[in-house]
Amino acid sequence: MMRTLLLVINCLLVEILLAQSPKIIQKPITWDKERVQLSLDYLKNRHGLIQSSPVIHPKMIVVHWTANSSVKATFNTFNPVRLPGRPELTKASALNVSSQFVIDRDGTIYQFLPDSIFARHTIGLNYCAIGIENIGSRQNPLTAAQLKANEELIRYLRKKYPIEIVIGHHEYQRFKKTTWWKETDPNYITGKDDPGDKFMNTLRAHLQDLKLKPLP
Repeated sequence: MMRTLLLVINCLLVEILLAQSPKIIQKPITWDKERVQLSLDYLKNRHGLIQSSPVIHPKMIVVHWTANSSVKATFNTFNPVRLPGRPELTKASALNVSSQFVIDRDGTIYQFLPDSIFARHTIGLNYCAIGIENIGSRQNPLTAAQLKANEELIRYLRKKYPIEIVIGHHEYQRFKKTTWWKETDPNYITGKDDPGDKFMNTLRAHLQDLKLKPLP
């Protein structure tokens, strides 16, 4: 009887969560044995973590922009398992960059990878961070629709996981001297400016009621 009751409660909680979730379009990138192995290698070689599967336990969300103009272009960039070119990144790993979510200019949310699966998007923090890419760039600032979609998606993910902090990609180096940081090579750093202080300050103001941790 108790087991049946717990099952019913569990199902109700799942239904409530789904009802409150934003519309998310599934658009999975390639996830094969090679990507699994390269992800495990990255976790071991870059983060110092030996795992049997490339899962993460999300505690952070990192917001990015794509520096391109479409979801299609982003998919085509992330879909190959191995990173083409970009020697500043391939020296660290052959694994291609990717992100769990991508948000289009009109606020449409796409999911490229399950949110608990590893993606290479932020040096030192991939092991615990969900990545949200937004179609945009310095020349094409992120839109009001994207701001709203980011807020809705983050609120949804906060209900699923113990998310403690939300950062912009340009803020990641602030974590180098904290316990969050896991990067075996202290010289492996790249400069980032996405998505900028204005967008992140506004987004965090909209999420103020979640009482997220401040930046270090």
